[in-house]
Amino acid sequence: MKGSLYLIPTTLGDNNPLDVLPQKVKQIIEKCNHFIVENEKTARRFIKKITPGKNQADLVLYPLNKRVSNIEIQNYLDSCETGISVGLLSEAGVPAIADPGAAIVALAHKKNIRVVPLVGPSSILLAMMSSGFNGQHFTFNGYLPIDSKDRKNTLKQLERLSKDKNQSQIFIETPYRNDKMLADLLQVLHSDTKLCIATDITLETEYIRTLSIKEWKSTAKPSLHKRPTIFILHKFY
Repeated sequence: MKGSLYLIPTTLGDNNPLDVLPQKVKQIIEKCNHFIVENEKTARRFIKKITPGKNQADLVLYPLNKRVSNIEIQNYLDSCETGISVGLLSEAGVPAIADPGAAIVALAHKKNIRVVPLVGPSSILLAMMSSGFNGQHFTFNGYLPIDSKDRKNTLKQLERLSKDKNQSQIFIETPYRNDKMLADLLQVLHSDTKLCIATDITLETEYIRTLSIKEWKSTAKPSLHKRPTIFILHKFY
């Protein structure tokens, strides 16, 4: 029998893994020694934290980052063909959602390898749950343009799209540019457009709040610098 590809979630920050992850994740990590990871150092630290007794010398780690070619990736699931299961680890949250792991999942389907998603925290879904917006119709847009003019134009487009389709628009920014993103949002969006800011989700410093742009302008704003943040806007009729 072939081994399986387990999609293993990690924490969204430096907190106790078992505060936010079910026992099933611990059980899978205990039985797996082959893992596909973005960063070997942080992956080893996470594995040691959730399974302290596991022998690190037994681990076989395959890197998944910009330096790895598509040709190399094609061999990452060869062990599954011999009956050995492989775990796919994200750097934060769930694999394959805003994460390079999607390429590995696609490869598993191509090779007819069983894909097993495990329950864990997704900052995108947790933010959406907490926003009070349309949970029936939303879009994740990833990163917006870096250029200031292009970014502002994109924000206007997302606002129009939200109104036309009653669709919540989710996006993220590189953490050190979060404060600049918030400034652009307050400058560009209409006063009655709603904005949810969800920062440090699941951590002790968690901050989640939804206000209109008008209300945000008159409210003390959190410092978002270098803090993982999800932005969601919704323009109601």
